[in-house]
Amino acid sequence: MACAGGTYSGGPPTDGAGLGSSAGDGERCARAWLARILEPGWETAGRWLREFGAEETARLIGAGREAAPLPGVRAERWAGLLGRARETPPGERELERAARIGARFVCPGDAEWPGGLDELGDARPVGLWVRGAPNLRIWALRSVAVVGARACTDYGVRMGASLGAGLAERGWVVVSGGAYGVDAAAHRGALGVTGATVAVLACGIDRAYPRGHVQLIDRIVEQGLVIGELPLGAHPTPSRFILRNRVIAALTAGTVVVEAAYRSGALGTARWARRLGRHVMGVPGPVTSGVSAGVHELLRHEAVLVTDAAEVVELVGEMGDLAPERRGPMVPRDLLPPETARVLAILPAKGTRTGEQIGRAAGRGTDDAVARLYELRSLGFVERHGDGWKLTRQAVRSVFPEGEVS
Repeated sequence: MACAGGTYSGGPPTDGAGLGSSAGDGERCARAWLARILEPGWETAGRWLREFGAEETARLIGAGREAAPLPGVRAERWAGLLGRARETPPGERELERAARIGARFVCPGDAEWPGGLDELGDARPVGLWVRGAPNLRIWALRSVAVVGARACTDYGVRMGASLGAGLAERGWVVVSGGAYGVDAAAHRGALGVTGATVAVLACGIDRAYPRGHVQLIDRIVEQGLVIGELPLGAHPTPSRFILRNRVIAALTAGTVVVEAAYRSGALGTARWARRLGRHVMGVPGPVTSGVSAGVHELLRHEAVLVTDAAEVVELVGEMGDLAPERRGPMVPRDLLPPETARVLAILPAKGTRTGEQIGRAAGRGTDDAVARLYELRSLGFVERHGDGWKLTRQAVRSVFPEGEVS
């Protein structure tokens, strides 16, 4: 790919460098070059891009010692940027390298650029490297992040997979970080129902991290998208994982956290989602489980409790996407008319009552009470013993919750 004529194409400036076909190409080459030089989420660099533009920022950094440090950067860091710039090949080489593995570089202003990322302000990615056929912007419009602990429990795996599958079946894109634990479960849940999923990596998109997820990442490339802001070959670091989470939050309509301890990185994604005005949701776990302690803290403050995909979609979806009403199992006594159910409730678990006693306790006449007792007998709830009435054995289990029979 050629870069724009008369503009800087990335790499130390040289005579005749950067000749090409269009201004758009120059912007893309400059950003591809800067993506290898600037660390993700560095807001100072984001201000340079906003104020000077990508091509001028690249030219000033590439000019090396001939240029004064750009605003807001210390001399030591500026020297480090210059050193990295001298070692970085032109941006068009980065683009060619990506094309060889079937990847592309999506920049702000592209039709495929997700608008939600612009809400990050100066922390917005310089650009995103993308592998996979679907359109990233279209997929981001209807997407939900499912994140959680790497060292999760079996419960966390089941819930992550269930949410991933349930959201995908409802036409939502499942976004996560491709890590062990809940992330992998969510991706696999979506893949298992031939659904859509996006993995946002904290390393170059040409490498799988963790290494045990080579096959998973390959499956996601085939069926969905693998994206990242770091250049090809880049290694993950703890800070890059933390900064990656802002991209997950900004891409999606909401973030669901499944199992997270107090210091879990998944909580960072939730904090970014809250800051950006996205929905924040949490799946509760046992109160004795340390791996769910962070989720419970979220639920005590800003998160909404969810238990399945239907409840997630009710929150992030269109008006009318309601989850089914939750209630316990229907039992035969639930079908009784209110007056008859009141008579039934008067009878004790053991012993008998006369029709007169039942009528008085129910606030009804004896004849009316007896009529309702005969109705209950026909339904198998009560039986008559002389002048008395008592519950059948089956009715005792229906009327009295377990443990209340004395």
